[in-house]
Amino acid sequence: MPQEAIIAEDLTYRYGDLTAVDRVSFSVGEGKIFGFLGPNGAGKSTMVNVLTGQLKPQAGKATILGKDIARQAKQVQAQIGVGFEISNHYEQLSALDNLNLFARLFGVKDYDGEALLRRVGLGERGADAVGKYSKGMKQRLMVARALVNRPRILFLDEPTEGLDPSSSQTIQNIIREERDRGATVFLTTHDMHEADMLSDQVAFINKGRIVALDTPHNLKQRYGKRALKAQISGPDGELIDKEIVLDEAETAEAMQKLFSEENVVTLHSEEATLEDIFIQITGRGLT
Repeated sequence: MPQEAIIAEDLTYRYGDLTAVDRVSFSVGEGKIFGFLGPNGAGKSTMVNVLTGQLKPQAGKATILGKDIARQAKQVQAQIGVGFEISNHYEQLSALDNLNLFARLFGVKDYDGEALLRRVGLGERGADAVGKYSKGMKQRLMVARALVNRPRILFLDEPTEGLDPSSSQTIQNIIREERDRGATVFLTTHDMHEADMLSDQVAFINKGRIVALDTPHNLKQRYGKRALKAQISGPDGELIDKEIVLDEAETAEAMQKLFSEENVVTLHSEEATLEDIFIQITGRGLT
């Protein structure tokens, strides 16, 4: 039976007078992708640092794989993988040497560095010094390094930030593959479209606090609206936009009137995005 891989209970962390994480509570089941979403400066990276044992919570408790991360960090860290927002490779070494070094530090012997590089699309560049890599290549290497120990939990902090579509897709596919393997993925991002595609559950964080927590589908049902977007041809041939909100008492009448009285050129359905909902809840955008 699946267990809770991550449990946060009233976690708090401050930098002087700034409360970066403010009494945050949530849980993540094993084998799930959990999207931790919010704008830059909302507290996402601080949360990752607390959950991975790099920062000790100043209040509250984090339980990772049944262990208190503040007291049993080494035991937890042996079973997790972390991909940071900013790459911290040894750039004078080759990609393969970076992975081999990391494997030795973890005490991992049964792993195939070349296979990992192929998996992230770097198979032909494994002998190159990392200092010659592009940002996207470094990010893919970061993900490969996080997978060296076949982690039970994978923490990825803004893994596709600033990447080209091809590199982003490679990382997104790996995230899905790890979930299918049974790993839990804790994904921080301010890319709401990416989070919607990948996440089983999402939390919105704003100014250090969680303001919404549910599945993407349930959030859209609760806060969003479904609508039909139409373009009709006006009297002078110009295109005029029309919207009909679905699931209302007047919807059927409005649709009948649209098709009987107007010249409909295009028609498509639309639902609220996670970004729309975040703005609705918080009153702010993602920048």
